[in-house]
Amino acid sequence: MKRLFDLFLAVILCSLLAVPAILIALLVRLTSPGPIIYWSTRVGKNNIPFPMPKFRTMLTHTPVVPTHLLNNPDQFLTPIGSFLRKSSLDEIPQLWCILKGDMSFVGPRPSLPSQTDLNTARTQANIHLLVPGLTGWAQVNGRDEIPNEQKVAYDAEYLQHQSFLFDLKIICLTAWKVVKRDGVVH
Repeated sequence: MKRLFDLFLAVILCSLLAVPAILIALLVRLTSPGPIIYWSTRVGKNNIPFPMPKFRTMLTHTPVVPTHLLNNPDQFLTPIGSFLRKSSLDEIPQLWCILKGDMSFVGPRPSLPSQTDLNTARTQANIHLLVPGLTGWAQVNGRDEIPNEQKVAYDAEYLQHQSFLFDLKIICLTAWKVVKRDGVVH
């Protein structure tokens, strides 16, 4: 049922967001040199890597590390990068991953392969058995502001209590957090 819901919602959102996505793509192209889409290798279900797209919000010479590890992340943002990140509009291309089945709407946020501490802790807690999500329980409980140990605890709580109603709650909380721009550091 979760996969059918993901497909249904992804198709609807692709239809509704097609025009805004085209406008965002044009803005990315016009405001900074480089590709429109940034493809990042992420850790998926069973720790299998997959390519995850986002609208590019960082300059092309930015080191490939989690944003919070950059000394001054603001210096690497494109002119519209901060807005795209704070509004979560940079995530629209991830609907492709949901359609493909690499991601779900709800699950643990996919990490970078270089985040070995987070990936190891998730594997030890069996979180690697879940399909990663566009949003998740950890996302709505702190997003960029919580340490890895707390993310893993929230992800483990989601693993234990996952259900269709819990997913709907997380989706609604995510929408509210995005509107408030709550929990976004960069």
